[in-house]
Amino acid sequence: MKPERIQKVMAQAGVGSRRQIESWVKEGRITVDGKPAEIGQLITREQRFTLNGKPLRLRQKSPTRVLILNKPEGTICSRVDPQHNKTVFELLPRTKHDRWVLVGRLDINTSGLLLVTNNGELANRLMHPSSEIEREYAVRVLGEATAEQIQQLLDGIELEDGPASFLSISEAEGAGSNRWYHVVLKEGRNREVRRLWEAVGLKVSRLIRIRYGMIGLPRLLRGQYKDLPEKQVTALMQSVGMRNKPEKKIPRKRSLSDKREAGQKHRQQRDKSRGGHKDRRKESSRDDSRGSPYGSKPGRSKKTSRQPVRRRTRG
Repeated sequence: MKPERIQKVMAQAGVGSRRQIESWVKEGRITVDGKPAEIGQLITREQRFTLNGKPLRLRQKSPTRVLILNKPEGTICSRVDPQHNKTVFELLPRTKHDRWVLVGRLDINTSGLLLVTNNGELANRLMHPSSEIEREYAVRVLGEATAEQIQQLLDGIELEDGPASFLSISEAEGAGSNRWYHVVLKEGRNREVRRLWEAVGLKVSRLIRIRYGMIGLPRLLRGQYKDLPEKQVTALMQSVGMRNKPEKKIPRKRSLSDKREAGQKHRQQRDKSRGGHKDRRKESSRDDSRGSPYGSKPGRSKKTSRQPVRRRTRG
């Protein structure tokens, strides 16, 4: 295997996203052959790894899976929470060898579409700013936004971590003090949607993500998930320059018992085929005359009927 960067190899193996692996390397939580790992270090799967002091085995890459989860409010996008809140990983199916990686995060009070995959490289590309993948949200705000406020949100607002803006804003249903809007942006910064609305003096009372790139939120109950069909997984990977190429299966070495069992099956099939040939020969010898339009075969039979010879007598 050709050596590749540690972030890429571990992400492909489903250990985590590239960002997670980089942070773990910086914190000294990963070792390679007994030595602390370095960012960008070239490795192969055959080397020895540990994560948090425990052995880490990089298995062959499994077929890429993508789950669509309808995240409910009150759950966090983390594996462990000190405050003992429910995590989204408790809602996902268990796997023996893979590790689920979240494509972006939603805060505890945000619900809706959350993509989850076992391919860390795919997750990294879907989240990377260079991919410029659209995120669409349904937002309920207290009060009605004026034309000036909407234009300000489209033109851009300077936030603490830099300028931000919405690509589009469209009005949805709503009456009274609550108004619904659909907004689209190409970034996924922490609480970016809420901070933008707060910057123009409007408070978000409810936030639902309804689309991530080409994947929309299907009809799912809160807390339920479904597998994305293989065709859509392939299309999603192609949208970020990846190929959905299945990993070649490594042939398993046969044990002595497996070889004995295979030999026994071979002998049984051989004896069965030989017995069939003998039966067919017997049947063909018995039924040779039945297929002839003239009855029996031409030629002399062994037993023939002769007339008795009359002897001449004197008299």
